[in-house]
Amino acid sequence: MKRVILLLKNIKRCLRYKEIFIVLLVIIFSVGMGFASFKYLTKDVVIYEGTKTFVTKTIKGTVKDVLKQCNVEVKHYDYVSIPLNTRLQKRTVNDIHIKRAVPIYVTADGKVTKIMTYRNTVGEALKNCSIKLGDMDKLSDTKLENSIVSGMKVKVVRVKEKIIAETSPVAFKTITRENDRLDKDVKNVIREGKVGTREKSFKVIFEDGKEVARQLLKDAIIGNPLDAIVEVGTIANYKTSRGDTIRYKKALNMTATAYTSSYADTGKSIGDHGFGITSTGMKARKGVIAVDPKVIPLGTRLYVETTGKMPDYGYAIAGDIGGAIKGNIIDLYYDDISTARNWGRRQVKVYILQK
Repeated sequence: MKRVILLLKNIKRCLRYKEIFIVLLVIIFSVGMGFASFKYLTKDVVIYEGTKTFVTKTIKGTVKDVLKQCNVEVKHYDYVSIPLNTRLQKRTVNDIHIKRAVPIYVTADGKVTKIMTYRNTVGEALKNCSIKLGDMDKLSDTKLENSIVSGMKVKVVRVKEKIIAETSPVAFKTITRENDRLDKDVKNVIREGKVGTREKSFKVIFEDGKEVARQLLKDAIIGNPLDAIVEVGTIANYKTSRGDTIRYKKALNMTATAYTSSYADTGKSIGDHGFGITSTGMKARKGVIAVDPKVIPLGTRLYVETTGKMPDYGYAIAGDIGGAIKGNIIDLYYDDISTARNWGRRQVKVYILQK
């Protein structure tokens, strides 16, 4: 009976050791499996940010997760070499390059815009922002190939080219013609003038809305002017003391004497051949005067204006000559001898009348 009891105690002790062993095996297996799993899930990551380098191992799944794990915060305008949602690789080193954006201030279209950029040059920064450069636009005080510096100022000059046409009037000429049938100072418009048109085309360069250059491309008359034609009268007018208006073409200041058909003046008496007849065959009468034909042609119609208070001699015709009548001298005919003698020698104005 004692042996049986002893055997049962031994069996019970063995069972206790076996349980402990099994537990130990389970623990060892679990640790091994955990280590193997960690080993399998771990990824090698190297983060490059400027002059800083972060080396880490992670079981995180994406680039975004590992950056958060390493307390590396990036903004949407910063550069990350791998998209944030990219899965990390297990069999290779995951190199992540970060370049921080810096501010630049761009003046364009009348306003200043702050731009955060990680680009290397001004040209690259402008190409990847909302401010676009036109084909002719340019920069002031900087160049597209200049390197980006934090806080730098960039001024964009908007350049536009326009073809502008400008018209201007072309004055017409006035052609004046004399008309010997019109009174002096009287004008008669035969044809109205018409202003022509000249067109000039320019290539004009504007910078920020202001004209800075202009080049003439074309200069042409697109509408010829039409000359005006005006007739101007040449016949002078004179209002006589009698109230008549005479039309004359020439006025002469002359010396006038007077004569009659008497024997004292002509050497002929009544009944003599040619008595009372002028050298032109005209009957001597008031209004027939003697002239120098070299000055006033015979047959010319005249009007003689008398100076002073004496009435004008009036209308006359150059119908006689005389030996003493030379140059600017005329001899006025009077029927009455006393009137002729009282006339004496006077200054007169002789108007040569229009035909």
